[in-house]
Amino acid sequence: MALTAVGSIAFDSVRTPFGARERMLGGSAVHFALAARFFTDVRIIGPVGEDFGDAEFGLLDEAGIETAEIERIDGAKTFFWAGHYEHDMNLAHTDQTELNVFADFEPKLTEQARAASTLFLGNIQPDLQRRVRGEADAARFVALDSMNLWIEIARESLLAAIAEVDCVLLNDAEVRMLTGHPNLVKAAAKLIEAGPSIVVAKRGEYGAALFTAEDRIAIPAMLLDEVRDPTGAGDSFAGGFLGYLDSIGSDSISSRELKRAMAYGSVLASFNVEDFGTDRVARLTRPAIEERLAEFRALTHFGG
Repeated sequence: MALTAVGSIAFDSVRTPFGARERMLGGSAVHFALAARFFTDVRIIGPVGEDFGDAEFGLLDEAGIETAEIERIDGAKTFFWAGHYEHDMNLAHTDQTELNVFADFEPKLTEQARAASTLFLGNIQPDLQRRVRGEADAARFVALDSMNLWIEIARESLLAAIAEVDCVLLNDAEVRMLTGHPNLVKAAAKLIEAGPSIVVAKRGEYGAALFTAEDRIAIPAMLLDEVRDPTGAGDSFAGGFLGYLDSIGSDSISSRELKRAMAYGSVLASFNVEDFGTDRVARLTRPAIEERLAEFRALTHFGG
């Protein structure tokens, strides 16, 4: 099994009520890959500038992530995002965005990337998502993430991309926005009619919900003593969710396995928010994940 992730690689500057960090490693592909690596082999595709150095490559290499297809562009700068959170940690406020190398991103897939069993299309322009999906024709399971920007300015392209994948991961507000349905259940059903067999609605501190034609699965978020930085939590969830599904094979995706994948996603997201940027997930171990999964089971067990 193997997983290819295409998306942003970035430097983030973040301020929360619990501290601030400048120019830390981030981006959707990075957060996703650091979570997914505990379950399967992961390679990431994305552009970086000459400011992305040995320390950043070293962190990814030490985590066992394949970095050969990260395109480093001389004389350019890596994608940069600065933002802050107030006491409502579900809402990120963007203070600055510099696309830099990401403005002209043209994904390049090697034979190994195209041969992956699972493909994750991170939050990039929908036409690029469609192009990558078309090239990765060996993938047995393809998942897509997006955001409100593409819903606003490229809705038809996004719907065309969604029609070509197996799974869509959006936050609950984006599911409603894309479909025009205020009711999440009806909105998810409309998305399933558009093509994917699985719709996952990420709900921040309230957990996540998964919908198929047959199932509705809702799980809470892990209850934590401390949340320092939620940046990348959604991508960490996606990494845990898809990494686990890839490890069992697309032919084995039952309701039971979808619930387990959702639990792993929630667990990985819970670690992500405990520290700034990638710090917590980068130093994570599989035994710690399994221990928290057991805690999560106890939290969600209803014994009445």
